[in-house]
Amino acid sequence: MDITGAELFVKALKAEDVDMIFAYPGGNVTDIFNELYKQNDIEVILPRHEQALSHAADGYARSTGKVGVCLVTSGPGATNLVTGIATANFDSVPMVCFTGQVPTHLIGNDAFQEVDIVGITRHICKYAVTVRSRDELATVIKKAFFIARSGKPGVVLVDLPKDIQMAYGSDEYPETIEIRSYKPNKSVHIGQVKKAVEVLKKSKRPVFLVGGGVNIARANEDMRKLAEKTGIPVITTIMGKGAIPTDHELYVGNIGIHGSYAANTAISRADVLFSIGTRFNDRITGKISEFAKNATIIHVDIDPASISRNIVVNIPIVADAKLAIQAITEKVGKIDTEEWLKDIRSWKEEHPLKMKAEGMTPQKIIETINKKFDNLIVTTDVGQNQLWTTQYIELSENKQLITSGGLGTMGFGFPSAIGAKLGNPDKDVIAIAGDGGAQMNIQEMATAVVYETPVIFCIFNNGYLGNVRQLQEFFCDKHYSGVCLKYRRSCDCTVARNIPKGEKCCPEYIPDFVKLAESYGAKGIRVTKEEEIEAAFDEAKKNTKTPTIIEFIIEREQDVMPMVLLGNPLSEMILEC
Repeated sequence: MDITGAELFVKALKAEDVDMIFAYPGGNVTDIFNELYKQNDIEVILPRHEQALSHAADGYARSTGKVGVCLVTSGPGATNLVTGIATANFDSVPMVCFTGQVPTHLIGNDAFQEVDIVGITRHICKYAVTVRSRDELATVIKKAFFIARSGKPGVVLVDLPKDIQMAYGSDEYPETIEIRSYKPNKSVHIGQVKKAVEVLKKSKRPVFLVGGGVNIARANEDMRKLAEKTGIPVITTIMGKGAIPTDHELYVGNIGIHGSYAANTAISRADVLFSIGTRFNDRITGKISEFAKNATIIHVDIDPASISRNIVVNIPIVADAKLAIQAITEKVGKIDTEEWLKDIRSWKEEHPLKMKAEGMTPQKIIETINKKFDNLIVTTDVGQNQLWTTQYIELSENKQLITSGGLGTMGFGFPSAIGAKLGNPDKDVIAIAGDGGAQMNIQEMATAVVYETPVIFCIFNNGYLGNVRQLQEFFCDKHYSGVCLKYRRSCDCTVARNIPKGEKCCPEYIPDFVKLAESYGAKGIRVTKEEEIEAAFDEAKKNTKTPTIIEFIIEREQDVMPMVLLGNPLSEMILEC
């Protein structure tokens, strides 16, 4: 039977078990929206901006393990997806983004709302393609979902010209797909596993360094079993946090320029570094020539291009993290790490991860979250709020962290929380942001209200773009340029050079987040004292139909510590200001 391309699109989504699509309409996707209107199996979520739409699909995908699906129109609708595509692809999130396009005979003619979105995005996604005929539509969509979720997951963009959506053709949709040039690895090289196990047996100071690949592979329980069987301590990147419960006796902490003293020291003194699912980016290595320089390095990654790209490794293992962990667990036994673990425990006791400021601190806010929520997804924005959260949040099998690690996208936290809540209605979802990033997609308060998603949106308000301010404190002689969010042109202090501490000279903050929440029909709470923190969360938990903004007024110039200055080795940490 012949059906239109738009009808086949909906049939394909159902065949791929899509139950939710994040979509924004426009002229070149009107036919698809008409077909979505006629069915009840796929819920259409209408955010208020296409960038936020992509972040919501991202949060949905990360939290559920399903493919996130986006649909937008051509031109600005498509280009507004660019940041979200790069964000998701950098963190290996499976997403399929459909963009409308002008009819095929107008492509290349500068038609209204025509852009070469495939050309724009081909370097920031896993695969991008324009459908050129109705006959290939089914195959292209099947290929898109297969590529997005297989191997190293990522984003696929499918550009759909309007005439192909309207054209009639076969209603058949393939059950499977074979792509000759794309054969993701599904096995583990046992010879390399044996080499790795032999190195572990001889080690005295081994560590597991776990990245986001373990969380992506849903291999958390496998990782815990491997750590317990070997007795080897576990260190995580920001993206790997939660790979084993953070209260586990073998968990050390995060590594990197804001990693814990114990974690950075352990990496620096290890004799075997067994890395699983991390890219060894500059935020975790510090000075490359000094990174784990005394260690034999084993690296498991599903992407062969990631191995020895930044850090040269001794034993590469190209494999899915879950399969590799299971294979290693079968062949390895207990390692004598008793003395090594004593050293690590002493470093944790000597230099605990702790903010020393009095009164209400981000640490105390996050510790309250740890205490009050048992079944939780936490999303973050980017900046100091992200770093404090990744330092102090407690994670377990019932608590998950979602954050933009690779691209570092401000404005990510709140819309991704909405997507996570829509995908996990039985879980509490908290978004944590700074006052700067909070305003980048604040319009999604409307989305959260109309879809009755009671996300708790915590805003750490210090009146600064705090992470940049901290960099200017250390590297620019406190020349606070372009970071004060209280600034007015009429300010009588030299804002661009050096703002004195305290509220003197500073006008009221804009916007009033409490009134802003109320204007959307949501709840707004402002917290100014430590003793108000618990009550604010208790009140927010009662609000089960709409989102709640909790604005925490924190000290203006608190820094994230420890800190490794850019270009320095991890062993050279600034522990406090």
